[in-house]
Amino acid sequence: MRNLRQAMSDYMPPYYREVREAEQLLDREAAELNGLNAAIRDVLNQLFVDTATWGLAHWERICGIPVDVAKPRNQRRSVIKSKLRGVGTVTVSLVKAVAEAYDNGEVDVTEDPANFSVTITFISNHGVPENLDDIRRALREIVPAHLAIHFEFTFMTYEALDSYSLTWADVDAKELTWADWETYKQ
Repeated sequence: MRNLRQAMSDYMPPYYREVREAEQLLDREAAELNGLNAAIRDVLNQLFVDTATWGLAHWERICGIPVDVAKPRNQRRSVIKSKLRGVGTVTVSLVKAVAEAYDNGEVDVTEDPANFSVTITFISNHGVPENLDDIRRALREIVPAHLAIHFEFTFMTYEALDSYSLTWADVDAKELTWADWETYKQ
C-alpha cells in the first residue's frame, strides 16, 4: 500500500515542507484518511461471506438462520454458504455442494431410491465433523421429507497406519489419543 502521507506531501508546493504547521496538518489528515480507508475495507469485507466478521449476523438474518455468536466464525460461514447454495431443484450435485460447504472436505453422495434414502460419505477427512448438526439441518431443509439421510464417516484403519511406516517410538513421540489416531493424516 502506498504511503498516503508522502502522496499528500507530493501534491503540495515544496515550500510547505519547511512549515511545521503544514507538516503536522498533513500528519493528522493522513492518519484520519488511513483510518477511514481501513473502515471502508472493513465494511467491504462484510459484503462477502468468506471475509465477513461482524457482518455474519446480517448474513444469518438474510438466510433465516438463528444468530449464534458462540459458534466459531468458520462454522457460521459454512452454514451461510450452505444455505445460499441450497436453492433450486434438489439433485445429487446440490446435496454434495451443500454438504461440502462445511469444513469437513469432500463428500460422496449416494442415492438409494428403493430404500428412500440418501447416504453422505465424508471421504477426504477422517472423523465426525464438529458441526454435523448444522450439516444435518441444512440437508434436511433441502432433501425431500420422504427421504432418510444417512451419514458415513471414515477413520484411520490399521492398514493405513501401517502404510506410514512409523516405528513404535515414532508413535509414542506423537503422544496422540486413540481418537486422535482415528483421524490422523500424515
